[in-house]
Amino acid sequence: MSGKAHDGDRVTDAAAPMVLAGARIPGRDGRVDVHVAHGTIASITPAGTAASGGAERIELDGRFIVPGLHDRHVHFSQWAMWSRRLDLAGVESAAAAAGLVAAAVGRGDAEVVGGGYRDGLWPDAPSRALLDAVSGDVPVVLIAGDLHACWLNTAAARRHGVEYLAGDSGVLREDDCFRLTRELDDVADDVLDAWVAEAASAAAARGVVGITDYEMRWNRDDWARRAGSGLDTLRASFGVYTQHLDRAVDEGMRTGDEVPGTEGLVTVGGCKVITDGSLNTRTAWCFDPYPGLDEAEHPYGLATVAYDELVPLMRRAHRAGIAPAVHAIGDRANAAVLDAFEAVAPAGWNGRGSIEHAQLLRHEDVARFARLGIVASVQPEHAMDDRDVADRYWAGRTDRAFMLAELTAAGVELALGSDAPVAPLDPWVAIAAAVGRTRDGREPWHPEQAIEARIALAASTGGHGAAIVVGGPADLAVIERDPLAASADELRRMPVAVTLLGGRLTHDTR
Repeated sequence: MSGKAHDGDRVTDAAAPMVLAGARIPGRDGRVDVHVAHGTIASITPAGTAASGGAERIELDGRFIVPGLHDRHVHFSQWAMWSRRLDLAGVESAAAAAGLVAAAVGRGDAEVVGGGYRDGLWPDAPSRALLDAVSGDVPVVLIAGDLHACWLNTAAARRHGVEYLAGDSGVLREDDCFRLTRELDDVADDVLDAWVAEAASAAAARGVVGITDYEMRWNRDDWARRAGSGLDTLRASFGVYTQHLDRAVDEGMRTGDEVPGTEGLVTVGGCKVITDGSLNTRTAWCFDPYPGLDEAEHPYGLATVAYDELVPLMRRAHRAGIAPAVHAIGDRANAAVLDAFEAVAPAGWNGRGSIEHAQLLRHEDVARFARLGIVASVQPEHAMDDRDVADRYWAGRTDRAFMLAELTAAGVELALGSDAPVAPLDPWVAIAAAVGRTRDGREPWHPEQAIEARIALAASTGGHGAAIVVGGPADLAVIERDPLAASADELRRMPVAVTLLGGRLTHDTR
């Protein structure tokens, strides 16, 4: 670890005390000086009332200071790769996607890997023949925006040995898709780490100090290597997938443990279990059928882990001290996962377990979240991406989709994230979506489920709450507007002037 933070020409020693002078804390009157030493907040005094004592003085000129932000659900390697792939976001038909592939092939690309398409509302269906017509022998893999499906041409299906699985549509879903994307993600460590470092710096520029990484890899070694090589821009808590659970248990890993040699920046996260699919792929497991799907197309979605497998899996993780972090999107999946949590620990979980996404819920299951102490790890920007497809495929039920206000009112702890690259790794985007339930000037979608900015901010701080307190970590973000008074549009574009991690500057544009 370098112990230094670099931002342009500015370098700050991790041990050097500093005073963040003339700051404003949201919800409090007046300006303060925040004294930072040894990676923590040493004191908070009225502005100008105490000497700096030799500490570096950083004038904030009335800017607002908030806890450093955490994105509680990302796929960081894929996010780092995303900008290097053919961008299919916003493509409105299979034919239009094929047109972009044709242009890439015409530029001489030896392989085309794209990402971001959402076909739930397309007027035409993906097919292998459509891609073959524009690509010839050039392999093409297009990854859906929700990461739960990918669309291949014949050359790619042959290369990856999935020609039979892909069928005439060329589409792989769920586990078949995940296996293929893991192959695509298998790039050289030094190349991937350089991309990750760029993405980490970009995250710091948005006030981010930490992430929870659910990449489908044995992530401990990746993050230990990065930290050992000097990547100290982010704290990373990494998830353990079911295929790696036995290894994690055998090595004595427990949620919250620090990984040796990383100076506390890398910690063990939860055990990630994926129990259903997604809305856009029409595989989220629901009580009601998806309109227009026949029996062969799984009209209720998919339960990807049987209940009698889920309970012992969660029990094994729980007994080993690894908190279950269970993916559930459809209402039937969420109900089954809550059943499993209750079967494993009927007395409750006290924050040692989470449901990731929790997009569609029954009202009665909100109370079970609260009673069991399950964290709802939610991604508010998905509501903005999915509102139209939800109105179509979850018609008559969207009052139960992304129920942030109802969860909050029941006393459920929220953890906000992006699921990047499904949505941008930018907590201000998530906060804006949670507060405004709108984007691009549209009418708010189910505004009754919006939450206050103070709640959204607290849910974006790694479980530390929205308070700046003496003795707390000097993981801080300095912003240009009062987040408690800003509009949803202003929150989405919130300018970030300074980010500190453990008292080190990781971003500074003053």
